[in-house]
Amino acid sequence: MSVSVIGTAHSKFGRLDKDLYQLLIEAGQGALSESGVSADKIGGIWIGNYSGGGFNKQEHLAPFAINIDEKLRFTPATRVENACASGSAAIKEARNALLAGEVEYALVIGVEKMTTLKTRGITEVLAMASYWPTEGAAGMTFPGLFAEYAKGYLQEYGYSEDELGEALAKIAAKNHNNALDNPLAQRPWKCSYEDILDLSEDKNPMIAAPLRLYDCSLISDGAAAIVMTTTENAKKIGDNAIELASLSHTSDYLEMDKRSKSSFVAGKKAIEDAYRKAGITVDDLDFAEVHDCFTIAELLAYEALGLAEDGKGIEVPANGDAEFNGRLPVNLSGGLKAKGHPVGATGVSMAVLAVRQLQGRAIGKQLTNPKTGISFNIGGSAASNYALVWKKV
Repeated sequence: MSVSVIGTAHSKFGRLDKDLYQLLIEAGQGALSESGVSADKIGGIWIGNYSGGGFNKQEHLAPFAINIDEKLRFTPATRVENACASGSAAIKEARNALLAGEVEYALVIGVEKMTTLKTRGITEVLAMASYWPTEGAAGMTFPGLFAEYAKGYLQEYGYSEDELGEALAKIAAKNHNNALDNPLAQRPWKCSYEDILDLSEDKNPMIAAPLRLYDCSLISDGAAAIVMTTTENAKKIGDNAIELASLSHTSDYLEMDKRSKSSFVAGKKAIEDAYRKAGITVDDLDFAEVHDCFTIAELLAYEALGLAEDGKGIEVPANGDAEFNGRLPVNLSGGLKAKGHPVGATGVSMAVLAVRQLQGRAIGKQLTNPKTGISFNIGGSAASNYALVWKKV
């Protein structure tokens, strides 16, 4: 048995006038409307949200979802948190309930409202997704944590900072250009990688060496939602459902000093397991939406996906394998780097992007007749890892 998506919704990402509650309601209503499923048939609601308390003083968020439709009253609603992978964690919980026969239809919403705080406050809330005693409490930020990956990569494979910097600028430029076709993206920009490298120090300052401002994803508000049911049900409803062919979740040590600083070890295990469960290899994929919270994360994702061998991901931006017409197009939406990254919404956003791409109505660049895609979502400094394979039913 498997599950499929029969309805989707996706807000614009960016600094939005809408509050947390409006974003949640509108996404839920949109997905329900598109699915054609009456609200009274929803057996459970799962809300992916990282820190409604930190950003919005609203920890107990899930029951508010009842306001989506009065017919949802008394439906069990649960908030799911796993840092920046909270959205994918919510999808996993809904899938499990469907497969167990506990519910017939599930509503999953990912939502985050980050811009209520100033940058310092946002940085502190995000740092609580690190290992607080030795990382957050010591002043380590997420740019700093991912800078450790960049430094670890340089040390492990012997590249120069200039070589890495050029590769990372090419990743950033690719994603900003991809976002030009995404009407919901936060930062579309027609640019070359040279444009990024040529930015002045005040326009592209060093945030955590060797990562600069344009290596970092955005502070965003936004929401996305899906309605799921068993694939058997989905086939009865229509011919546009998209199957969640496999989902794999791995965890690694929360403390970064206990993990490799040159690769996503647990992420690679999640992806390999998702491939195995779906009966595919990287060569069967038509596209990937990956977690590029920082440009170094997309580079490491190339290696975790098997698009490049360990230590060779740095070559992908130059050889074009991740471009629209490349071997495996990556982040056609613009990715977190340019689409935006409202952290609790990101995993569900990736799911919506994958589903819409396979349906032929992409939010962003549309491929010709894609059949299989993957979303790769990480939480914290890649302590939590989710790989989801999507297929046409």
